[in-house]
Amino acid sequence: MARQDYLFTSESVSEGHPDKVCDRISDAVVDAFLSEMPDARVACETLATTNRVVIAGETRGPATVTHDLIAHLARMAIKDIGYEQEGFHWENCDIAVHLHAQSAHIAQGVDASGNKDEGAGDQGIMFGYACRETPELMPAPILYSHRILQLLAEARKSGREPVLGPDAKSQVTVRYEGGKPVAATSIVLSTQHLDAGLSSADVRQIVEPYIRQALPDGMISDETIWHVNPTGAFVIGGPDGDCGLTGRKIIVDTYGGAAPHGGGAFSGKDPTKVDRSAAYAARYLAKNIVAADLADRCTIQLSYAIGVSDPLSVYVDLHDTGRCDVAKLEKGLRDVMGLSPRGIREHLNLNNAIYERTAAYGHFGRQPDETGGFTWEKTDLVDAMKTIAG
Repeated sequence: MARQDYLFTSESVSEGHPDKVCDRISDAVVDAFLSEMPDARVACETLATTNRVVIAGETRGPATVTHDLIAHLARMAIKDIGYEQEGFHWENCDIAVHLHAQSAHIAQGVDASGNKDEGAGDQGIMFGYACRETPELMPAPILYSHRILQLLAEARKSGREPVLGPDAKSQVTVRYEGGKPVAATSIVLSTQHLDAGLSSADVRQIVEPYIRQALPDGMISDETIWHVNPTGAFVIGGPDGDCGLTGRKIIVDTYGGAAPHGGGAFSGKDPTKVDRSAAYAARYLAKNIVAADLADRCTIQLSYAIGVSDPLSVYVDLHDTGRCDVAKLEKGLRDVMGLSPRGIREHLNLNNAIYERTAAYGHFGRQPDETGGFTWEKTDLVDAMKTIAG
């Protein structure tokens, strides 16, 4: 029996965190290729440091996506995030693009040919998770951590809080009773500020209303412990203060540590890479199982081999909350949607330029949008799940 009374903590980072700047640029590159050629191949990594950005990786796509265009897109991403500082400025930072052609040996395993369907872009394991802790069917600590930073970013960009800088981190510890989140026992926020004269108390006065807005009523009490800019001044931020890399925030991107992770990053990868697409599919299936009231919690694992189209295994864990036959559910998931790379992409419409928006504040727990983003958050398989569960 799983513990019912405990504390659990998750963190998030803002769009201006150095690693998230890199994720944003890498996903902007993915979108640039897919907007020109939906079956383009992209594996893009970005590094950012003081007034320097390096973009490297492998691609296969149209010649219209030039290195100059990619450098321009990187600048526009940095500008939108809000970096106009001496140590990192969108207009004058040095941007080097070192993208080259995809390996022919990788391509031959992934591409469809003859009677062979398109194979997975790599081997690996991917996990999806859903639970009843929030209306979004996400774990509460990571959802609240994301929401804090989203509200602060909106306030900064709107001009309401111009003293805030782009770089920030949040962390929320939640107390569970009977397996349900009931209180925030501690809140940590470190945010860059552009006025060196501000104290930690000053910063707390600015951010506290947004933090209270981010959490449900009653979650914050007089007993909640606050740590706002606990080290003191935080003026030097972003890549000027700390080197950033694509793919270093995989737990922030997913479930905040509340569920397993297969280890593969998402950003910078086109949807033939199952690190990304199969993780989306696993979340989609798990969310629909919980939405169908077949369980209160669900973890799904999918596994793949490079060049092989069908998953090697499908595993479902309902964490002793299930109201159906798990073995029957596992078998039926392959009928609900195609779990080959092609099947996932077609079902979720992933061959579109929808990825730059995923680079900050989590890939899961978001709202599907009118332009095709976050399709894996839909709950349109509820009836099918009930059918296969019998």
